[in-house]
Amino acid sequence: MTFDHKDNLMTGSIGFKDTTQKTSDVLQDMIRAMEGEHITLRDLLAKMGESGLLIICALISLPFLVPVSIPGVSTVFGAGIVLIGIAITFNRLPWLPSKIADRQLNREKLVPVLERGVKILRKVDRFVKPRLLFLTRGPGMNRFNGLVLTAAGLLLMAPLGFIPFSNTFPGLAILFLSAGIAQRDGVLVLASYVMNVVTVVYFGALGYAAFFAGSTLIKLGS
Repeated sequence: MTFDHKDNLMTGSIGFKDTTQKTSDVLQDMIRAMEGEHITLRDLLAKMGESGLLIICALISLPFLVPVSIPGVSTVFGAGIVLIGIAITFNRLPWLPSKIADRQLNREKLVPVLERGVKILRKVDRFVKPRLLFLTRGPGMNRFNGLVLTAAGLLLMAPLGFIPFSNTFPGLAILFLSAGIAQRDGVLVLASYVMNVVTVVYFGALGYAAFFAGSTLIKLGS
């Protein structure tokens, strides 16, 4: 899978191929290559090159594998994942507007989170292998998985980063789906479906709790 880096537009069709390169190794190489005080999503895409959009999605999900995420990051990365998910759904490489691709993120805050992600990925990589292949192959499954990835990105963008695990659950869904498709592991793909459902249930519970608390306060004040 290859893509051509241009100013604001990437074009062409995509075809997902098997890869033997571990996601943790790709991330470690990228961290070592980071320079300067800030980094952008465009920088991450450029550093990854032909390693693929799915690995990019896995990498940018890593900052959310902690209970409370860095403020502002979920909106930027979530939007990028939504665009990539839409591109996968239509089998096209994504268009990334400058506002998303070029927004600067603090390297000093981002790198330690990514380094913790490397440790997590090394544990995950030991269990990744080809299985349940019907969940990772074919135009129909690619479109469906693209929609699932888009949904996870939208859930990640919800302005609830200050609430524990509100970004962690969709972050895990994105990580599992990206790694699962990239390395043909249907078990991880299935796990991503489950995490998306868990996220929706969790958000629903938060909404109900907020509604109940508001109703209680109104009753007490009346």
